[in-house]
Amino acid sequence: MQYLKTYLKKITDRGNVKLAESISKTADDVGNKHIKNFSFTSHEIGLLFGNVQSGKTGQMFGIMCKAADLGFPVFILLTTDNVVLQQQTLERVKSDLDGFCICGENDARLFTDNSLIEPAIIVLKKNVRILKLWANILNSTGFMKGNPLFVIDDEADAASLNTLVNRDRQSSINKYLDIIKNGASSSLYLQVTGTPQAIFLQTIASGWHPYFTYYFQPGDAYLGGDFFFPVSKVPDCISFLDTMKEPTRNVVIRHLAVTAQILASGGKVSNCLFHPSVRVAAHKRYADEISKELSWCRENLNGDFKAELEVQYNSFNPTKTEKLSYDIIYSVAAGLLSENHIKILVMNGKSDIDSSDYSEGCNFIVGGNTLGRGVTFPGLQTIYYTRTSKKPQADTMWQHSRMFGYDRDPGMMMIFIEENLYKLFADINATNNSIIAQIERGIDDIKLYYPNGLNPTRKNVLDNDHVEIISGGTNYYPFYPDNDSIEELSKLLEPFSDTEPYYQVSLRFIKETLAHIIPSPDFKLQAFQSILDTILAEQSTAQGILIARRGRNVAQGTGALLSPNDWQLGASFTDKVVLTMYQVTGTKGWNGKQMWVPNIKLPDGTMYYDVIEREN
Repeated sequence: MQYLKTYLKKITDRGNVKLAESISKTADDVGNKHIKNFSFTSHEIGLLFGNVQSGKTGQMFGIMCKAADLGFPVFILLTTDNVVLQQQTLERVKSDLDGFCICGENDARLFTDNSLIEPAIIVLKKNVRILKLWANILNSTGFMKGNPLFVIDDEADAASLNTLVNRDRQSSINKYLDIIKNGASSSLYLQVTGTPQAIFLQTIASGWHPYFTYYFQPGDAYLGGDFFFPVSKVPDCISFLDTMKEPTRNVVIRHLAVTAQILASGGKVSNCLFHPSVRVAAHKRYADEISKELSWCRENLNGDFKAELEVQYNSFNPTKTEKLSYDIIYSVAAGLLSENHIKILVMNGKSDIDSSDYSEGCNFIVGGNTLGRGVTFPGLQTIYYTRTSKKPQADTMWQHSRMFGYDRDPGMMMIFIEENLYKLFADINATNNSIIAQIERGIDDIKLYYPNGLNPTRKNVLDNDHVEIISGGTNYYPFYPDNDSIEELSKLLEPFSDTEPYYQVSLRFIKETLAHIIPSPDFKLQAFQSILDTILAEQSTAQGILIARRGRNVAQGTGALLSPNDWQLGASFTDKVVLTMYQVTGTKGWNGKQMWVPNIKLPDGTMYYDVIEREN
């Protein structure tokens, strides 16, 4: 049986031709580059990276089918530790994939009786009890002693990594995943996520850093980071809460106007999301506020409400349907209010809300952590986001921003957010674009950078002995360097005079200059080179500042290398890489050589994260 061909035909027969084309490209790319060359004797790990809510499941299924075509007989598909999500995934596997023996968590007998006659797919939660159970089942059957295992770990950065790495112990889920993959004769473990920050900051020695990374582009209708957080300007779909006197009322009326347009145009659902805090008390307070504002709307149906609804009506321009007249919008909104056809749903640990509760009609959803991974809200057009943290994490914030997706109308989207939070999201999007650019340019040593105060991920999965931070705005130079050829370096720098304060040069020239430096261990030359590659991946013509000085009688191994004037000059360039090259006289150390010593400063206010592969 041709598993991939069969799956693609099913997708095409459903009318999703473009999706089938995208899945086919991903499956063939990953299959031909990474699965086809698999040795069937090793344990390898890779990463499938896609934008949040951009359709990773279909791409995962395509890769699984390709792997089955190439000889993998057993697949474990891991979901987050959520009963509903595991069941939804299991049902989707059953409806989408033909020719497989599909097993849920309680189907050990089915797996055993099938005896790998059909390739098996086992859908499991990342739950300690479940993983331990299946580690024993896989071991007891003996099937895996002579067969390869393919693991697909959805949201692989969420629970799979070792949270006890800094205590020299292994967290339980991480341990059983190790046991499962290493219990097979060979394995290919595919991590899947839209937020790979924690994964890229794992060491190779840990066994959880990907050998390869594949990024798949979202489809044309996808609204993602560049729609909401473009580089050039703040888009029309953003409203800053800082300037509003009655923000909740604005959100409520906006949602009523948009809902009226959607429902009156034949749409089924329109959702509004309030994400204020993790605190249950805050959820209740906002639910009460929404209820209060809806009461105000009913009481002022023919007065102020009518006028404010018209303001919101004038501010949107639907692209998927023809804009209806204001009279129709008002009539539908008034009907929703007077007939109480509006739901306020609170989603947190103290409430039991099912996806069917917000699958149709006009809904206001309020919550915290439960609004994160794996939860999708159809017809989500309006979002109120004020969640803050003293130590915000890029991956958590991005996963909690449920605004991304395919079924939104871009002409009616509106995000109500504080200006400082918008800036944080824009910074996260910039780094996401940097990661994508590095992957697409084939850079293996992917670097992450964020503004000071924004952490890439939670600290308990980062090995303190191996993850280092290089601070932008700080001067770095090696205490005990050497040059591979002083003559060649002098010739390279010959055009740059001491009498000129500085020169603007390509970052590629700065890379070439640094390539002649033999650093001492205190100077992270490889990290600096990788950071320059990161910047060049985003902007191939990126420029930096070069300062060249000769005949410097500086003592080796003391304080600052730079003179006060040169330090001040370099500090004046806050948004560029600054490389200052000093040719020292060699009379005060430096092995008596007139060698060149580099001093590098990266753009200010930015923290660059580097993984050091070395022995503890």
